[in-house]
Amino acid sequence: MSAVWTTDEAAPVATDAKLEREPVPRISVDLAKLEKRLCRETGKAIVDFNMIEEGDKVMVCMSGGKDSYAMLDILLKLKARAPIDFELIAVNLDQKQPGFPEHVLPAYLKAAGVPFHIENQDTYSIVKRVIPEGKTTCGLCSRLRRGILYRVADELGATKIALGHHRDDMLQTFFLNMFFGGKLKGMPPKLVSDDGRHIVIRPLAYVNERDLIRWATHRQFPIIPCTLCGSQENLQRKQVAEMLRDWEKKFPGRIESMFGALQNLVPSHLMDGTRYDFKGLKTTGVPSDEGDKAFDAESFPQPTHPGLPGLQVMRL
Repeated sequence: MSAVWTTDEAAPVATDAKLEREPVPRISVDLAKLEKRLCRETGKAIVDFNMIEEGDKVMVCMSGGKDSYAMLDILLKLKARAPIDFELIAVNLDQKQPGFPEHVLPAYLKAAGVPFHIENQDTYSIVKRVIPEGKTTCGLCSRLRRGILYRVADELGATKIALGHHRDDMLQTFFLNMFFGGKLKGMPPKLVSDDGRHIVIRPLAYVNERDLIRWATHRQFPIIPCTLCGSQENLQRKQVAEMLRDWEKKFPGRIESMFGALQNLVPSHLMDGTRYDFKGLKTTGVPSDEGDKAFDAESFPQPTHPGLPGLQVMRL
């Protein structure tokens, strides 16, 4: 199953016999590689976490942003080649923001031949009434949106709810929780919803935002900006995102290493007594690589540049 999900080639750049004899433009080759990488990484996440199963009806949440457009686009490509049968239905919540171009998504989804549902709920007025001017609206907005989408999933008979969060979103959430919430907690690729009735999946868990920006530009998605919160500055998430971008520039490969750490936990070397029985710990007399090396200096592998194998990066 994994091979079928993850290793299909992207569509050929050119099929005309005359074109095949001529050099393929570099930009076409790059886009073909980008498409293949997006499909491979999304397929791998689906397989690794068993996100989509036989007979699933996946509700693809469409906000009108680049991430949800790309998620639907990639899922449609994977659906055509997947080893199982499942349905996709796109859902948009029209929150009645002033000036919202309500025709854009229906027109796009009709042209793409995708079943869809537009849910009309005026959460904008509620948020503007409850949240003082200048305060962050994201918390209340997301709670209202979440409850509505759970209800819609029930009404549509959806078995999975797909959200467009990507790798960078997941890392940002981890640092937000650590810096401001005092928790080592991230954004999971798959989890039961907080009402206990739905499975939420994030198929783009392995995809970096840089690739999604390139794909959105190539595909010319009709992006709809969020007029409710998109213009708010100095949000904590924006601060963390800027920090991560700065790290990536100064220390290439650090983002990949940090993301890998989210999948490589060592509870015995943290301090959460609910996850590891420190109080009941006894000697075993058996050597273990997981044991404490209190007298050894910390040693870490020298990082390498992700795009240039073998090229070491200077530690600062």
